[in-house]
Amino acid sequence: MNSKQLRSNLLLLLTAAIWGFAFVAQRVGSQFVGAFTFNGIRFALGSISLVPLIIYFNKKKKNESESQISTKETILFGALIGVILYIAATLQQIGLIYTTAGKASFITGLYMVIVPIIGIFLKQRIGRNSWIGVALAVVGLYMLSINEDFSISFGDMLELIGSLFWAVHILAIDYFTKKIDPIKLSSIQFATCAVLSMITALIFEDITVAGISSALVPILYGGLLSVGIAYTLQAVAQKEAKPSHAAIILSMESVFGAIGGALLLGESMSTRGLIGCVLIFGGIIFTQIKPAAKAI
Repeated sequence: MNSKQLRSNLLLLLTAAIWGFAFVAQRVGSQFVGAFTFNGIRFALGSISLVPLIIYFNKKKKNESESQISTKETILFGALIGVILYIAATLQQIGLIYTTAGKASFITGLYMVIVPIIGIFLKQRIGRNSWIGVALAVVGLYMLSINEDFSISFGDMLELIGSLFWAVHILAIDYFTKKIDPIKLSSIQFATCAVLSMITALIFEDITVAGISSALVPILYGGLLSVGIAYTLQAVAQKEAKPSHAAIILSMESVFGAIGGALLLGESMSTRGLIGCVLIFGGIIFTQIKPAAKAI
C-alpha cells in the first residue's frame, strides 16, 4: 500500500466515523424537533454546503467538453433520487425515536447486503461470498432485533424498511453518476429531500424557534459534517482508494454508530444483541469481499 492509498483509507475511515456519530446527532435532535423538521433543515444545509464545490469544479472543467446531459435532465434525475432519499431518511429519523443509535446504525448498514440481493432482479450474478454475507446478516438481525415472542420493535422495523430504500438509493446513485456530475446530483437530491421534508413538517409538525435552537448542534453536525464535509472526504479519498477497500472501510459506519451511542448516550446492548451486531458486520464484510480469480 503506497502513501496515497494509506491517506485515502484514513480519510475514508474518518468519513465512516462522521457518518457513524451522525446517528447520535440524529437521535439527540429527535428529542427537540420532529423528524421532518430535522431532515428538512439538515439536508438544506447539506445542499448549500456543496455549492462551493460545484462552483470550484465548474471552473476546473470549463475547458472540457460539455456533458451530454442537459440541466433539465440533471435536475429531473436529482429530484428522482431526492424522493428516494426523502423516504429513506424519514424512516431512519423516525425510527431513531424508538430505537438506539447503535441498533439503528447496524440495521441501516444492512443496505450493503440488500444491494446484491436487488441485483438478482436486475439480472446480476450474486457470488458465493454475497450469499454467505446475506446468511450472516439475517441471523445477526434475528439476534439483534427479534424478541422472544418473534416480534420486532417499531423502531427497528422502520430502520429495516429504511435500509431497503437506502439500497435502492445506492443503486440509483451508481446508475446516474455515470451520466451526471456526482456533486451536482447530490446537491439537487439533498435540496429535493429538504423541500419535501419541510413541506411535510409544515403539515404535520409544530415547528418552533426554541426547538430548532435546542437541536442546532445536532442539525449542524448532520447537515455540514455528515453531508457536506463527509461527502467531500469520500469523493477525494475514493480517487486513490481501491473500491473494495473503500466499501469495507465505509461499512465501519455501523461500528462507529454503536461506539457513539455507548460513549455519548450511555446506550448498552445485551450479549445477544452484541452477537447480532458482530454477525451483521461480518455479513456486510463478506458481501464486499470478491473471490480471488482462479489461476489458469
